[in-house]
Amino acid sequence: MRTGTVNLPLHTGKAPRWLFERMVKLAGAIIEVIIYEYSRDEFLRRISDPYWFQAFSCVLGFDWHSSGTTTTTCGALKMALSAEEHGIAVTGGKGAVSRKAPAEIERIGEIFSLSSDKVKKLKYSSKMAAKVDTSCIQDGYELYHHCFFFTEKGEWAVVQQGMNDEYARRYHWLSEPSNSFIEPRDGICCDRKEAQVLDMTSHDSKNARRVSLDLIKDNPVHLKKYFKPSSQKMLFDFEDGFGLPPHHPVLDIDISEQGMEVLRRAYELQPRNYEELISLEGMGPKKVMALALISDLVYGSAPSWRDPVKYSFTHGGKDGYPYPVDREVYDNSVQMLHDSLESAKLDKKERYNAIKRLGEFINLRAF
Repeated sequence: MRTGTVNLPLHTGKAPRWLFERMVKLAGAIIEVIIYEYSRDEFLRRISDPYWFQAFSCVLGFDWHSSGTTTTTCGALKMALSAEEHGIAVTGGKGAVSRKAPAEIERIGEIFSLSSDKVKKLKYSSKMAAKVDTSCIQDGYELYHHCFFFTEKGEWAVVQQGMNDEYARRYHWLSEPSNSFIEPRDGICCDRKEAQVLDMTSHDSKNARRVSLDLIKDNPVHLKKYFKPSSQKMLFDFEDGFGLPPHHPVLDIDISEQGMEVLRRAYELQPRNYEELISLEGMGPKKVMALALISDLVYGSAPSWRDPVKYSFTHGGKDGYPYPVDREVYDNSVQMLHDSLESAKLDKKERYNAIKRLGEFINLRAF
């Protein structure tokens, strides 16, 4: 499942060496404690939580609102964690390094003695997490960072980041438990919403996904007429009938002959479902958008145009943005933290007393 996203402003520069070296040491120490106290699966759950990841990066000493939070923290984790020692692998990274993830998965799969089928599934998961956030969620952010975490049991998590002119947006995924990459359960959060986002993963896009698949399976050669420049028409001409967004030209989609060949190959393969269609080589954002628009125009099967991102603010803001502080919720949070702290103190005291009683028992036995 996709567990969330975060928006961060772009910052230039990089973490100084003296800080990054300490980040690596501290990151390794924290993760070792989590593995020891809980499990490797718990580490994946936490790293896939955008709130926990943000807090973790702050503890390591990085700027809380910088786009480098993602790349630097993941880089520190990749250096700190050893597949042989910790049973956790960190593959991929920023830019060209992200494209090395499949090869790294294969290499570490051998260290973990994973079956070829399991390695194949891990590589597919890495590919699909990136493809869904690029093609199925078209929010104006181009992915440039992809980090794929997995354990010796084959469980995995993804932390990846996209960029537009001003901001970076982080996407989190977790392997448990999802039957589909196309309609994952998610909790996407940030403090910035885009005005118009094509979200083919939304439940509201279910019919548009079905029609898009049918358009391919019925032979896409009949779709060529929708791409002729001479037939261009504005979508607002159809808005009354289908509720289409007014600023997208129906045929302002340049599908080249090479692009049509991708659609023809998809027709020959006869994909069983929308996920299989999206997974095909060459099925990128432009073709997904074209099929979605035609589905809407011809059959009235409108996809979702709402940004799936949710606000990351927990209690609101003092200036009322994005909403005023809810005092009751705020007080409940304080009380919950207070109760948790008291419980932890009590547990620690009970453990201390148990050790003390054990020591007294041993001393008595000595006499």
